[in-house]
Amino acid sequence: MGELTLKPAIELAGMIQRREVGAEELLNLHLDRYQQFNSQLNAVVFCQIDKARTRAQGADTALTRGQIWGPLHGLPMTIKDSFDWVGSPSTWGIPALRDNYPKKDAIIVERLQAAGAIIYGKTNVPLKLADWQSFNDIYGTTNNPWDLSRSPGGSSGAAAVALATGMSSLEIGSDIGASIRNPAHYCGIFGHKPTMGIVPLQGHQQPHDHTLYDIMVGGPMARSAADLTMALNVLAGAAAPDHMGWRLKLPPPRKSRLSDFKVGVMLQSPACVQDNTLTEQLEVTVDALDRVGVQVDRSAWPNIDMQRCQHIYMLLLRATLGTSLSDEEFEAKCTEAKDRNADDRSCRAYMERGAIIHHRDWWQLHNEREAMRLRWTEFFNDHDLLLCPTAASTAFPHDHQGERADRTIEINGRQEPVTDQLFWAGLCGMVYLPSTVVPAGLTCQGLPCGLQIVAGYLEDLTALEFARLMEQEIGGFTAVPGYK
Repeated sequence: MGELTLKPAIELAGMIQRREVGAEELLNLHLDRYQQFNSQLNAVVFCQIDKARTRAQGADTALTRGQIWGPLHGLPMTIKDSFDWVGSPSTWGIPALRDNYPKKDAIIVERLQAAGAIIYGKTNVPLKLADWQSFNDIYGTTNNPWDLSRSPGGSSGAAAVALATGMSSLEIGSDIGASIRNPAHYCGIFGHKPTMGIVPLQGHQQPHDHTLYDIMVGGPMARSAADLTMALNVLAGAAAPDHMGWRLKLPPPRKSRLSDFKVGVMLQSPACVQDNTLTEQLEVTVDALDRVGVQVDRSAWPNIDMQRCQHIYMLLLRATLGTSLSDEEFEAKCTEAKDRNADDRSCRAYMERGAIIHHRDWWQLHNEREAMRLRWTEFFNDHDLLLCPTAASTAFPHDHQGERADRTIEINGRQEPVTDQLFWAGLCGMVYLPSTVVPAGLTCQGLPCGLQIVAGYLEDLTALEFARLMEQEIGGFTAVPGYK
């Protein structure tokens, strides 16, 4: 019965509602996977099993009375550490927050449970959610099931691992620098970064924070595109007090057949050094889409300066993340930035400059961002989607040495700054666009990779529908060898 836990969540939900499997039975199967695999993966780091079992029993009882709580009725799942869930600590990987037990659920958690989900545990994150690895001094290191010596990505890396190995039927990540998309790419699953603002993030904040980060979103991760759509329908929509004045109604998908989609393709950029084996596999995937009738235009992409885009994204990213600095840390950044060469484009330079940026300078960058949003709108007037990479390489080996800003990874035989991979994160993230990551096969090294599908503003359902059709036609999630 272990293979049952690797089915799409939407199939499992149907089986529960038809009473082909019980909610408690399915929870136990997921807990069996947790017991069998988590010791080597270290993905699920906190559990409330008794609470989950009681709720699963209630779900089964409700079904005997003809009651269905919602589309996720009885589905066992985990949730990322940084989302508040009463009875569990929200640590953000910060040792000082080891005992940070929230008194209220995050809105995302409220909506999942109102839709019938059975949350049993929390998944690991990196320190302050600020890494494309998932390790911290509280819970240790999460390993990629495709190769235990490699990172599963971050900051939602452990969420991706739980899905890839059948320990969870759904997961929810957060994303400001590809933290949904990058783990999906590294672990061979699906992930959706929604249009910014359509999924409320209250309850995904450190203590005493009341503002929400610029660029940050919350969104679903799953083993099928249909699961992503099902989960997004649960999560999206106005929260108090906004719900008094507006309701979310996303436009339907632009097209319903692959052959009707006109897509631009940009698989490389001069702004980012990219692994050749990754590019080759993405080319194979795009060729397959071309053969099944997708209208592929390999010379079409938004009319924007990609290197300028990366520059603005890095400054805006570091500006919003820099708000959490202490007074002492801020003063140190001021001193470091003053001594930094003006031509320095390293991650550390951006961390310093972005953290201390003047409001006038920030507003000028934001004005450029708005101009780029207009360029994207022009692109989507002629094309339905843009297909591009998710990251510049496949999963890289664990590296916990030194500061993240100073680490490198090997790409095409050369050491490159690991933070350069942020280019594909910022391309659409900075301008608030939705994007869906779909599995795109394995490279010649046997590592998974994902194709990023970028849609127009608020056109999440267009990206998700293309992902669903692509999955049907050329395949999607593949079980990890050894975890079937």
